[in-house]
Amino acid sequence: MSDCQGLGDCDDTRMQRIYEYLDGALTREDLTEIKQHLDTCEECAEQYDLECLIRTMVKRSCTESAPENLKNSILDRIHSIKPVEA
Repeated sequence: MSDCQGLGDCDDTRMQRIYEYLDGALTREDLTEIKQHLDTCEECAEQYDLECLIRTMVKRSCTESAPENLKNSILDRIHSIKPVEA
């Protein structure tokens, strides 16, 4: 059983608060409240862990660069497009 009354009974409000928590977009008081909630609510803690994993994977994939031939192909296509006259 989760203890989510303060966060909207673990619904979309909860996830929004977790996103704000991860983004550092909360006041110090709100940060403390969310941290305490994550410490006591297994359901929210699981969602938090999942979001952390997703963010880590996205960051990791953003550091990969496209192959040079793909970059050249895209640039060639961009350069081949003629501007549309108004």
